[in-house]
Amino acid sequence: MRKFIAPPLFALLFALPVYADAIVASWNIEHLGWDNGKDLTAVAEVGSRFDLIALQEVMSEEGAADLVAALEARTGARWDSLFSHAVGRGSYKEFYAFLYRTDTITWIDGAVIYLDDRDVFAREPFSARFETADGFQFVMTSVHSIYAKSVAEREAEAVALRSYLDWLNETFEGSPVFLAGDFNLPPTNPAWDPVGQIAAPLITQGATTISTKDGRFANLYDNIWAPRGMELPIHAAGSLEFPHQILGITHEEARDQVSDHIPVWMWLSPAAEPVLYPASEIDRGQFDQSSYLSSASGTQDEALPPVIGNRNSKIYHLPHCPGYSKTSAKICAGFPDEAQAAAGGFRKARNR
Repeated sequence: MRKFIAPPLFALLFALPVYADAIVASWNIEHLGWDNGKDLTAVAEVGSRFDLIALQEVMSEEGAADLVAALEARTGARWDSLFSHAVGRGSYKEFYAFLYRTDTITWIDGAVIYLDDRDVFAREPFSARFETADGFQFVMTSVHSIYAKSVAEREAEAVALRSYLDWLNETFEGSPVFLAGDFNLPPTNPAWDPVGQIAAPLITQGATTISTKDGRFANLYDNIWAPRGMELPIHAAGSLEFPHQILGITHEEARDQVSDHIPVWMWLSPAAEPVLYPASEIDRGQFDQSSYLSSASGTQDEALPPVIGNRNSKIYHLPHCPGYSKTSAKICAGFPDEAQAAAGGFRKARNR
């Protein structure tokens, strides 16, 4: 596999001007911190486009700390981080993390895990309040919803997020709350109706999971929900289709070395006229940001199967298993659920 080579430092200095605006992103980083061959130089190249990143699927604090170091090397700026404690049912646990540039973003307070007394969430969401250099304070919430064999379990979490938003609005009264993450449901699912009464998805077209077919994207699972009824300095929003646009690599290489999700983002710019949906072009400061941030919808592809089996090993994987994104299409067998995979003679990967 090819490795991404970062541009020299002199190019970096001309590419990243000082600015007061902030671009806030959410990204399922796919098992950051495991020994899985992740190319942190490439990850940092993508992450350097943002000022604050809500990360899902962080597997260790050390992995996120290594990414912070890579971001600092890429941008020449200081980055800081906030971590949740490990969340998840059973032996499989993940962390949430917020990574942010300290010259454009300040952490105010928060960094709290939701107390889910009804145990609706497989991984309770993580929230913190931040402030841009312009003085705009907001709450960023990171969510990694369950990917279960039953869509009803995902829908139950989406419904429960309304109560969570109500709690956040009460806890951080006066600050707009942005609900971001990998929800494993498209924003058109009816389960979002309760949340939709007080918030709206910024990403409404295209897809955010990287298909095994080069150049295609599969599901619109990642999003940022913005509060309704408030004046917000959102100049644009979109997703960053990084494999070809930024790194010049194939989808197979992206899934293997970076992530199987692309980031979603919003551009906070108090000086600009607010726009709630993706702009066709983005130009911030003295350089053309459209080559860095894309709001193009991408090509919609069929949804990936809930369970992927390896015909050679006869082992099946769920979406959050390392083998799920690394099973070649030539030896891949798709199943709608675990029961049918087992009936087909496959056994479950032991890392789940």
